[in-house]
Amino acid sequence: MILCVCPNPAVDVTYHVDRLHPSGTTRVRTMTERPGGKAVNVARVLHRLGEPIRLVAPAGGETGDELRRGLDAAGLDSVLVPSGPATRRTVTVVESDAPGVMTLVEPAAIDCWPALLAAVEQGLEGTDVLVIGGSVPDGVPDDGVAALVSAGRRRGLPVLVDAQGPWLLSALAAGASVVKPNAHELAATTGDDDPVRAARALARASAATVVASLGEDGVIAATATSVWEARPAAVLVGNPTGAGDALVAGLARGLLRDPESGEHPERMLHDAVALSAAAVLSPEAGDVDPTQHAAQLAGVVVRTLDGAR
Repeated sequence: MILCVCPNPAVDVTYHVDRLHPSGTTRVRTMTERPGGKAVNVARVLHRLGEPIRLVAPAGGETGDELRRGLDAAGLDSVLVPSGPATRRTVTVVESDAPGVMTLVEPAAIDCWPALLAAVEQGLEGTDVLVIGGSVPDGVPDDGVAALVSAGRRRGLPVLVDAQGPWLLSALAAGASVVKPNAHELAATTGDDDPVRAARALARASAATVVASLGEDGVIAATATSVWEARPAAVLVGNPTGAGDALVAGLARGLLRDPESGEHPERMLHDAVALSAAAVLSPEAGDVDPTQHAAQLAGVVVRTLDGAR
């Protein structure tokens, strides 16, 4: 089973418009509302693919109730820890034929950290892979992400973390097996704008596998000794929101099948990049069409970067 921990879930609202008019009225063509947050999206993708999952997250207020109803409707096995502050909302605006999206993110806080950590530790019984994903709300202590990683590592589990900045560094220090920053997060964390060099330096310093998502350019994966590049067959136009979460889902699937796959990630990268590409083609963030996933698998190219510094 894959245990997905989302410290900062959300109710995601997506508006589809013909054209966004920032200084005027924009008519919404269609609207969707569903549970969100990085690890929630990871859990949804894995569930869609038939993988055994459980989600642990805080939930508060009326939006927390919406979150619970949405997770139940999606059939996701979830443990929601009650929290006083209301669960946040995010709003994403997708324009027809536009290459990018606009997202508005509300601030977030929780007051249930000890109970959330206890729920994760209890959920680790019977777990094969631990995934920790998303931003960290106010109310989580400075060592919170490290505590989650340490709980998984004490049980000998592979731990996959999608975080940034000090949370990423603390996860690496606590022994995360695989981390997944995007290019901006990697540069901000290391101070190096070269993703190959930055990923390799981070991997060498931590002994973790660093998988950096580069948007339409695919991903770079680095261990202490090797670097790989994985690219989709073509640049895809769609909704990139949630593509990184689908990538994490693919990495988690790889670790479920082979806990040591982070050390030889070629096959894991092939599936993960195909999932990420399929997510771009989905009209709703954090979802994939298995048919599109199968189609994208045929075009993904994974190669070793010889001479990477």
